[in-house]
Amino acid sequence: MDTQPLLAGQVALVTGASRGIGLAIARRLGKMGARLALCARGAERLHKSEIELRQAGCETLGVAADVTDAAAVDALVQEVIGKLGGIDILVNNAGVGVFAPLHELREDDWDRVMNTNLKGVFLCSRAVAPQMIRRRSGHIINISSLAGKNAFAKGGVYCASKWGLQGMTACMAEDLRGYGIRVSAVCPGTVETEFSPHAGKDAKKMLQPEDVAHVVAMLVTQAEQSFVSEVDIRPTQKP
Repeated sequence: MDTQPLLAGQVALVTGASRGIGLAIARRLGKMGARLALCARGAERLHKSEIELRQAGCETLGVAADVTDAAAVDALVQEVIGKLGGIDILVNNAGVGVFAPLHELREDDWDRVMNTNLKGVFLCSRAVAPQMIRRRSGHIINISSLAGKNAFAKGGVYCASKWGLQGMTACMAEDLRGYGIRVSAVCPGTVETEFSPHAGKDAKKMLQPEDVAHVVAMLVTQAEQSFVSEVDIRPTQKP
């Protein structure tokens, strides 16, 4: 009987991994046997998460890096490969949100959201894909949002970033599927995290970070002949 963990020997790089959805995903993949590389901008918070996962028995490497900086991303990927080995799973989770009427946003609000939510995914995927192509296998999972499909007031720049991410994910999937690499988008509704205010909503009815982690676990354990390109996640009851 095979008792090996499902992801034994695989390396998973998760961005935005120091808290919330990213940390939940890392925790789940670590329990499944993956060696973890955690990326986030804040070194102090990242270090605490790294310690937590190591204490839980996960082999973990934390690297503070800004995913909007191409040189930093390239250095991150090289460090992960050098210390843990080739990257089998990339979870592009790092994201920010600014919520206000579009005519009230500053240019730097636009740049910050677009650079993190869209350019960051491009830079990380571009840095990781070549070594996946050489091995002809891998998973790239982009944490998008139902905001990439549904408009709402004060969500102009955030929705734009996620609509763009939906399109880029679909194109990446076509570019890479011939190499045995599966690219998927996960689109949660509102999740109970520090990410955005949830005034007036019942937290007990909201999605939890672990719900998103569950979907990621499903995606990275698909049979070789299958390819789930997109998953929408909604709460059972509206908060």
